[in-house]
Amino acid sequence: MATLSERLLRRALHAYFRVSRGLTLGVRAAVFDREGRVFLVRHTYVRGWYLPGGGVEAGEDALTALARELAEEGNIELTAPPVLHGVYWNRTASPRDHVLLYVARAFRQGAPRGPDREIAETGFFAPDDLPAATTPATRARLDEILRGAPVSPLW
Repeated sequence: MATLSERLLRRALHAYFRVSRGLTLGVRAAVFDREGRVFLVRHTYVRGWYLPGGGVEAGEDALTALARELAEEGNIELTAPPVLHGVYWNRTASPRDHVLLYVARAFRQGAPRGPDREIAETGFFAPDDLPAATTPATRARLDEILRGAPVSPLW
């Protein structure tokens, strides 16, 4: 669990980036295994279960960022290009933040990451048996992908 000072520092850095940068871009992936289960991540610094992903850094393209985030959060290596599912405005993070959501079904995974300062837990879950704390945005994206719900412009 992150200490109070670590959480405050993360929030301060996030606030700084919100005002010091122009448009921000993030990537996330709905990674499905052969059984149709989806990979989710629970971080130490925010509540809930999320699709893995993170920010695209300066000088980095979206697919490189996605590959980096999947490796960092789940020891997942894509073995085929993911499919872009949608582009979303994430107004809860910042009035300038957007997220690219990809669907990945071809990958290999090394030994899952153990808990550390950033990742509390990870796992594959059946879409009809998600952890109770799965975020509403994650549930909405899975409904779009798996049940044909209309794709929202909002994360």
